[in-house]
Amino acid sequence: MNHRSYLGYTSYTAKRVAVALVMILAISALVFFLFAVMPGDYFSSNRTLTPERIAELRARYGLDKGVVERYWIWLGNAVRGDFGYSLQYNQPVTETIAPFLRNSFLVAAVSMVLTWTIAVVAGVLAATRQYSWFDKFVTAMLFASLSIPAFFLGLVLIKVLSLDLGLLPTGGMYDTGSNATGLAAVIEVAHHMVLPVLILTFLSAGSLTRYFRTGMLEVLRADYIRTARAKGLGEKVVVMRHGLRNALLPAITLLAFELPGLFSGAIIIEQVMNWPGIGRMQLEAVQVRDYSVLMTVTVLLAALTILANLVADLLYAAADPRIRLVEHARRDPRRPARRAVRRSAVVTS
Repeated sequence: MNHRSYLGYTSYTAKRVAVALVMILAISALVFFLFAVMPGDYFSSNRTLTPERIAELRARYGLDKGVVERYWIWLGNAVRGDFGYSLQYNQPVTETIAPFLRNSFLVAAVSMVLTWTIAVVAGVLAATRQYSWFDKFVTAMLFASLSIPAFFLGLVLIKVLSLDLGLLPTGGMYDTGSNATGLAAVIEVAHHMVLPVLILTFLSAGSLTRYFRTGMLEVLRADYIRTARAKGLGEKVVVMRHGLRNALLPAITLLAFELPGLFSGAIIIEQVMNWPGIGRMQLEAVQVRDYSVLMTVTVLLAALTILANLVADLLYAAADPRIRLVEHARRDPRRPARRAVRRSAVVTS
């Protein structure tokens, strides 16, 4: 990376980081105010408490203050890592959501790796073998993945794989009454993860495979691919080195939506599979109006989406030098290549 590209990339990074911080702050304010104006709270939903006791508890936890004042108090504590107190679990929110978040991240991370591996392999093979039996099979699986509801697929797999065949457990994270530790505990958790991961992977791989198939079909029709073949390069070299490399470049931006999307999509799966993840915890918090937990999880998922977008933008700028040239041209409009840079900006947009 030369000096001009370095300056452009530095400017691009600084702007993206600033925008990400402003968006996280704005989303935190929006989420806080939305939960603040919702009717009722944890205490009002408890019918055993008298109105005097409810007012006393609200004053104790600062719920009797104004919305703006409460937000600034919450924001100051959040910067220090204190996201409030869970009234349902009777402990700090960070301690409450940490194990659930870890369990959800475990399933989501494994599903994302499998989803991208299947999508890349199936998309490339379907594009290079267009209209073959494999392409038709992949297309059928795409429609099935996009059409079958998550809860229905989960119930069917539980019926077939768990109840009928007895191959997998029906749900949970550990066996009933299990005291396994070490490697035995890891194997037990992995055994229980198979069904949730299988469902999430199937439901997520469909749209991503379609994207890779379409991208590869467009790339394989490009002029530089015909030029590479005309030079006498082998088909594997043309597809893998020239075709796949360029088809994967736009897919970098998809990484920003995969992990947060898996977290949000796991809510139903975790409920069906009885998996102790953040999705189940959110549903339980909704039922008892534990707004501190709900607000923290919502803000964290929004921040995860924004940070994933930031990482995707930085990776895309590092992989595509036209992004860096655009940023540098904006810093120095006297560059003679400004007109060409503007044309490249239109292409990247």
